[in-house]
Amino acid sequence: MKLGTENRTKTLIAAALLIVAGALGVRAFRGDQSAPPPPPVAAKPSPAAPAQPAKGSASANRKPPGPLLAKSLDPSLRLDLLKTSEDVEYKGAGRDIFHAQPEAPPIPKPLPPDKQPKPAYTPPAPPPINLKFYGFAGPKNGNKRIFLLKGEDIFVAKEGDIVDRRYKIVHIGPNSVDVEDVLTNNRQTLPLSMS
Repeated sequence: MKLGTENRTKTLIAAALLIVAGALGVRAFRGDQSAPPPPPVAAKPSPAAPAQPAKGSASANRKPPGPLLAKSLDPSLRLDLLKTSEDVEYKGAGRDIFHAQPEAPPIPKPLPPDKQPKPAYTPPAPPPINLKFYGFAGPKNGNKRIFLLKGEDIFVAKEGDIVDRRYKIVHIGPNSVDVEDVLTNNRQTLPLSMS
């Protein structure tokens, strides 16, 4: 069995690369322990007036330094800042942040009938049926037919028929007829008129 050691230079190069990769891996995971971290920079502004830079210098165009937190690159843990954030209390607006749906508003109690608001829209009255009951024909105890007049048109119908593609004859009496408008469900009684 061959181990691949036939070419000695390739084997030595591979071993050297393995050693370098191992050293880099150890250094990356352990970090560099030899250099201590830099001390925290606590740059506090002095109460005296700050010195004004010269107008022609490049530092004159810079903004004044912001809060220490934004400018500091110090990775050390600041317990005093953590303590101030622990004292902050959450004061919500009454909404439950753990549920996606808001709570349903309370159902209002019904008003008494005398205090009910008037409807803003009242439906219009259905149009009157413009037919006139003109008379009837047929045997006295048989199937009666009636004559209805609309303008100059005369319709002959019995109970259950639809006249003028809109009016249904519901009941035929001796002196009147009940007619229903099938479009608006309006029912009207037409008296016998001899004019």
